[in-house]
Amino acid sequence: MKEWTWDAAWPAPAKLNLFLHVVGRRADGYHLLQTVFRFIDRCDTLHFAPRADGDIVLATPIPGVPPETDLTVRAARLLQQATGCRQGATIRLDKRLPMGGGLGGGSSDAATVLLALNHLWGTGLDRPGLERLGLALGADVPVFVHGRNTFAEGVGEAFTDVDLPPASYLVLQPAVHVPTAAIFGAPELKRDTAAMRPADWRPGVGRNDLETVAAAKFPAVADTLAWLRRHAPDAMMTGSGACVFAAFPSRAAADAVLAGLPGGIAGWVADGLAEHPLAKNFEKDWTS
Repeated sequence: MKEWTWDAAWPAPAKLNLFLHVVGRRADGYHLLQTVFRFIDRCDTLHFAPRADGDIVLATPIPGVPPETDLTVRAARLLQQATGCRQGATIRLDKRLPMGGGLGGGSSDAATVLLALNHLWGTGLDRPGLERLGLALGADVPVFVHGRNTFAEGVGEAFTDVDLPPASYLVLQPAVHVPTAAIFGAPELKRDTAAMRPADWRPGVGRNDLETVAAAKFPAVADTLAWLRRHAPDAMMTGSGACVFAAFPSRAAADAVLAGLPGGIAGWVADGLAEHPLAKNFEKDWTS
């Protein structure tokens, strides 16, 4: 097992929602979901350097995102507050995953910050403790701490792990940013899909309830999805969009469709992962 140190490159992988149903809504406005999260091998990468002054410094701020609202900075500060840690860190983020793409990039970055700094600072939280911190940052953060492909329920914090077959995915990124709040806040969003038991789910079962709303509000999503479905009828949107994807039995088959991609749409092929790249690295942190 690789020993992760301050000078390591820490991966923050993307996720795909292999289905996403909205099965209800709580009194506080949070939506109750059922989904299967699958990690793929396209990642952001984070680097950390220790600071003795206790400050959290983001060396690579994202244009238009104030550092104090950036999830990576918020995650580091939340870990400090929760543990009383007086150490600091400079964080450098090599951003590869698009914002507003439904791939969980910001949530994955925040989870990797929690995993990395809990290890590097020696703050000693176990995985459930980090998952609880992650939920305070956003509904998708806990699954990236959890580290397993999983059937998720509730607001995204209750997990039943699943074994998924190998697959290659063609992921397409329409030239549009889809704000999550605009989709979940839409009055026309279907919120009463019948719940299923995790044991009843199989690959290919289910749809994305957010897709109809996103496609109507953002025509680029609809157009991209229509193009992909000509090559893969089971293609769907991930998360609240904008990215859409389809599974292929081989990387060569996915690459062949990618080769015909029209201009104006970004795309790439990624392989499904059996688990988060950091899943096994810190087992001793949870048991020591």
